[in-house]
Amino acid sequence: AQTRDKDSIEPEQLRELCEKLEQEFDYVLIDCPAGIEGGFKNAIGAAKEAILVTTPEVSAIRDADRVIGLLEASELHRPKLIINRINTNLVKHGDMMDKDDIVELLSVEILGLVPADEHTITAANRGVPVVHDKKAPSGSAFLRIAARVDGDEVPFMSLESKTSIIDRMKGLVGLSGRAYSHA
Repeated sequence: AQTRDKDSIEPEQLRELCEKLEQEFDYVLIDCPAGIEGGFKNAIGAAKEAILVTTPEVSAIRDADRVIGLLEASELHRPKLIINRINTNLVKHGDMMDKDDIVELLSVEILGLVPADEHTITAANRGVPVVHDKKAPSGSAFLRIAARVDGDEVPFMSLESKTSIIDRMKGLVGLSGRAYSHA
């Protein structure tokens, strides 16, 4: 719990708990804080593999790189990466790093891309998993990630924003929606 001391559980206790859970479940996920505090050290001590979740901001990528170093030093080699809250419009305008840049910088295998999506916020506020919302691109992304974790070869979803039929028609007749000045 966030209100309790993260160091209140010993690494061996977490390892034992995970071993018990492994007897009943196919996967045991440990969500932990990034960094050097006790919660992180306890989690990686019990982990067999690592999935790193980051956002495409420069500071988050720096933190992810540091965490990858800590994971590798703890014998958790080849962590996989999920990039969360990626915004295609910001990427297109050069205001956000794209998937390829992040993967190259971190030298890790990508497990999934989760688009920035208002459906995620709505679902969280309602207490409903976003994967139940058929219109939510983020829900589809999470389902694809789960399939990849399970060993399925699933293509990455396109993060290209869909243009409306009006915008496509404007493009066909040469109207881009921009105002041009004849100076």
